[in-house]
Amino acid sequence: MKTVMAFGSFDGVHPGHHFYLAEAGKRGDSLIVVVARDENIRKFKGKNPINPEHQRVQEVKAAGIADEVLLGNPADIFSIVKERKPDILALGYDQKPSDEEVLRNVSVPGYTPVIVRIKPFKPEMFKSSKLKKQQKHIPQQ
Repeated sequence: MKTVMAFGSFDGVHPGHHFYLAEAGKRGDSLIVVVARDENIRKFKGKNPINPEHQRVQEVKAAGIADEVLLGNPADIFSIVKERKPDILALGYDQKPSDEEVLRNVSVPGYTPVIVRIKPFKPEMFKSSKLKKQQKHIPQQ
């Protein structure tokens, strides 16, 4: 049985996220989704998430695509990979770090996962950063 692990902030789940998770799930028999912690979003993106981590976890669960949804580790973003040892790591087309850096941080003797990059789904429409900018310009009623 092949296990796939996918990662993201999922701050406002949109069709691009659904596509990413569905494509990741096609790569194996079981899909684990790791939702970034609030503090890691602040650390890596330099801004606060719009929705708190517990809400983002619930939104990913509600999408009904993942077999398991977990919060990442605030101290070590790679620890969950080392603990669970999924066969495949499914990363988004624009996710950092690089494949090489991921492998450097998770590979141990007897374990080296396969990394796949999921192609974008209409990034001109559904990239989270673009959607957030558009929301700022919608008049409040």
